[in-house]
Amino acid sequence: MEPTSNTTDDSGRDCRQRIATHLQDLHRVHLALAEDSRALKHFTTEGNARVELELAAEMLELYMASSAAFLENMRGRFEARLPLLRRGEPAFGNHPERAPEHGAFWLSFSRLCAVLRRASRHVEV
Repeated sequence: MEPTSNTTDDSGRDCRQRIATHLQDLHRVHLALAEDSRALKHFTTEGNARVELELAAEMLELYMASSAAFLENMRGRFEARLPLLRRGEPAFGNHPERAPEHGAFWLSFSRLCAVLRRASRHVEV
């Protein structure tokens, strides 16, 4: 059975909501890390700046490594799917360029390609 437009819209909306919830959770983790990083200054004020230096460097290194690993994984996953996604262009007989969704499809495809290029630059840095 072919999914209806409403089913597809609902599924897309549900997926978007789950991702938004995960990003909110990630934001909460960022706030917790920021709070913990502010607490590190007590080491310096108590005469132990080296401990603050080491902990700050470790936290940033680990954060960048895990963020870069996640970003590289997602970038690779979606880059591998680009050929399949490209084949998903709306058909309109033998003239897909005449399909009503043609422009929106290629705008979305181009947006993903641009985001993947940006992700690639972030991982390389």
